[in-house]
Amino acid sequence: MSTIKRFEDLEIWQLAREISKDIYKITYKECIKYDFSLIDQLRRSSGSIMDNIAEGFERDGNKEFVQFLSIAKGSSGETRSQLHRALDQHYIDDSEYKFLYNNLINVSIKIKNMMSYLKKSGLSGDKFKK
Repeated sequence: MSTIKRFEDLEIWQLAREISKDIYKITYKECIKYDFSLIDQLRRSSGSIMDNIAEGFERDGNKEFVQFLSIAKGSSGETRSQLHRALDQHYIDDSEYKFLYNNLINVSIKIKNMMSYLKKSGLSGDKFKK
């Protein structure tokens, strides 16, 4: 893996950003606009995916990065659960649901792969370099 200098260069962060943008789009739909708690939860959990990737990366320690990636992965699961609620309430149609759900599964897999890579690498991160 090449050296990445900024979290914005991480594919997993880029994917999470796209997911967050797509989630925001559905929360502006007329049919969902009064379900304030679901809108808030969808926006927060989808944003949490990208934010935890960024925060973990900026900590400069691989163990901390893995911890934050785990939180990001959990937020992806939370967002998927909320999508089920949005689908059940007919706020989104089946094609929107499948598109978002598949993107969330994809980012979860890629986050898990990044976690595995970091755990196996034996590197401790810039924080511990002397």
